[in-house]
Amino acid sequence: PPPPPHPLPLPPPHLLWFYKLYKQDVSTETQLKYLIKKKRDGGTLSDDEIKTFIESVANETIQECQTGAMLMAIWQKGMVDQETETLTREMMSSGEVMSWPEEWAGLVVDKHSTGGVGDKVSLVLAPALAACGCKVPMISGRGLAHTGGTLDKLESIPGFSIHRSAAQIREILGSVGCCIVGQTETLVPADRVLYALRDATSTVDSLPLITGSIISKKGAESLSALVLDVKFGRAALYKDLESAKELAQSLVNAGNGLGVRTAAVLSRMDATIGRCVGNSLEVIESLETLKGNGPDDLMELVTTLGGLLLMLTGLAPDQSEGSRRISEAVIGGAALSKFRAMMEAQGVATETARLLCSAHSDYYSVLRKSEHQRELETPTDGVFEGVDGLVLAEVLHKLGAGRSKAGEPINHSVGAELLVSPGQRVGKGERSMMMMVMMMMMVLVVSSGTASC
Repeated sequence: PPPPPHPLPLPPPHLLWFYKLYKQDVSTETQLKYLIKKKRDGGTLSDDEIKTFIESVANETIQECQTGAMLMAIWQKGMVDQETETLTREMMSSGEVMSWPEEWAGLVVDKHSTGGVGDKVSLVLAPALAACGCKVPMISGRGLAHTGGTLDKLESIPGFSIHRSAAQIREILGSVGCCIVGQTETLVPADRVLYALRDATSTVDSLPLITGSIISKKGAESLSALVLDVKFGRAALYKDLESAKELAQSLVNAGNGLGVRTAAVLSRMDATIGRCVGNSLEVIESLETLKGNGPDDLMELVTTLGGLLLMLTGLAPDQSEGSRRISEAVIGGAALSKFRAMMEAQGVATETARLLCSAHSDYYSVLRKSEHQRELETPTDGVFEGVDGLVLAEVLHKLGAGRSKAGEPINHSVGAELLVSPGQRVGKGERSMMMMVMMMMMVLVVSSGTASC
């Protein structure tokens, strides 16, 4: 009989690793195509399939066009609750998950807002929670389009650094109790890739993708409790209440699925929060609030969200008592002391922090002031209804207060301050708003008849 055929030789040893990697890539490539097709056709992805997709994103072994195709398939077909929960968990697990000392068990909390105009709640809430015994590793973002960013506001304070490693965050929480920082390089790397491509592929408003992005970052903080401020209205991501409810439920389900006690509050976002809009101005209003002089609507949000978190951690028997304790921390000055300590821990000079937190601060001895101010007058007698938050934010954005794409510089001094309160009776020609601008050319539409602007 003829001799048996000689088997094909293996590659040389120095090329064997490449052969194995190539075979693995071919297998993964085929699987990714199948997953995209499955979701495109309305199928439900298994836990392992979602894990394969997210690992490929985090490891950069998937083509960008394939990631975009999967995002569009998810946007078109949606995800069931189990898919969304798994997506969130795998995104969270794509990077470092923070760990805390055992004695902090049950005390690590955070808050997230879906974005608004004049939303400075975090600047007051984080130190108030710390004053009540919580640990608050608040990882925040920058502003984009018409919505402001907490990090941009804080960077209007000279010396304030939003860059801290996980070890530095633990150190600040141990000494102060709260910090407000940007996302570290090691946290949720899959989200950084997906977030950029969601913008490029017009899939930003996908419910499961929004849920995964928000909750994965909060899950990576290893929180005990999380409260969500889900906005709805003209100046919010979702304009109607029903859509906001759907988002809130999805976020709560995903948070609870990760073992984080999660609650959501629905709040209207048509006008501004407080009287000030713009980075430096919102820092000033936050400091005034911490000194007991804050506007009622801002304090209502701070005490409501804070009260919920104290209840969820067991530091208060119910939300009402939790809200009372948050209010007491603000009015009594304990929250202001925590904010000052946080500033110093994040790079602000001691003298700068002292000047900002003193009883009668000259804020503009520290913060940058705009070159020009312009007062706007009410066009007629009547009752001041308020400001269209979206229009105001868009005007300030064009004047330099915001950015149209990531990485653009902003002017921290640009902003606007309301000089009258909604519901207040005003006369024709009365001052209603102060605009802080870097240029004198400006267009702002002021409606007549009801003295609203």
